[in-house]
Amino acid sequence: MAQGNCISIDIKTAKKLKGFSILLGIFFFFSTQNQVKSQSLDSIKSEKVTFKSKGVILEGTIYKPEHSHAALVIVHGSGQEPRMTGFAELLAKNGISVLTYDKRGVGESGGVYAGPEVGTNNIDSVNLDLLAKDASAAVDILHHKNKKIPIGLVGFSQAGWIIPIAANRNPLVEYMILFSCPTVTTLEQLRFQFYTDGRTDFWENHTEAEVREHIKNDPDRYQFKSTDPKDALSTLSIPGLWLFGEKDIQIPVKLGIEHLNAFKVTGKPFEYCLFPTLGHNTAFSDATEPVDIVIQWINRKYNTNSGAKD
Repeated sequence: MAQGNCISIDIKTAKKLKGFSILLGIFFFFSTQNQVKSQSLDSIKSEKVTFKSKGVILEGTIYKPEHSHAALVIVHGSGQEPRMTGFAELLAKNGISVLTYDKRGVGESGGVYAGPEVGTNNIDSVNLDLLAKDASAAVDILHHKNKKIPIGLVGFSQAGWIIPIAANRNPLVEYMILFSCPTVTTLEQLRFQFYTDGRTDFWENHTEAEVREHIKNDPDRYQFKSTDPKDALSTLSIPGLWLFGEKDIQIPVKLGIEHLNAFKVTGKPFEYCLFPTLGHNTAFSDATEPVDIVIQWINRKYNTNSGAKD
């Protein structure tokens, strides 16, 4: 079991849930009395959809439970990612309508995929902006299917740069959930990633101070326009939940948490959970707790039948 701390503003006390040390302030707490009974997979309807974004046709699937209280568009991480059927079905079983689509240039979606596998830069500002427009177009189509429930964005890793841009541009986005997503610039993330060099024992041999020094002073190996997610986050007032693994060697987690704490001081409704035993793969590791927390967080905010609401 992954044990994690979930933190918001003005932390005052701590309680337990299923082995978690949950720090509480004006955050939320999870009660088994407020859990929503999962719906059967047989009751979930799926619908293939196509939608246009910046001149290309993207293809995906909407998963709609019999009783839906919220909706999410899944935003991919890096890589040639098709639609994420298993994750979408899991969310739908818990009362959340989901649109998942093949990334631009992948699967049945048109366009050109950008990434190091094909010799292009997938975190160039132009590509991130394009992927944000794709996510925004997906929000529009999901809203068209059901205009009565709140729609959010959920994503992984690289989506930490994409989701804030899309949410900033599309007022239909009411909340965001970010698994292992950076709050640093794209160039700062690369400095950190080159420093860790994929070493799983990195944090056994390096300190946070060394990491901060390296990120601050290491010369960039590549030159391109950097994207800073804090620019878009500074303009947003929608709720956001970040989930981090403390052993992450892809993004500098503690620096990210520092940024979120700075936003929270200004009144931003941003919250985060830190799992000391997990790495970058917070959403799809053997530990189910991160996804469980996300589902309960959504229920807490948007499901009027869950027994409590923020």
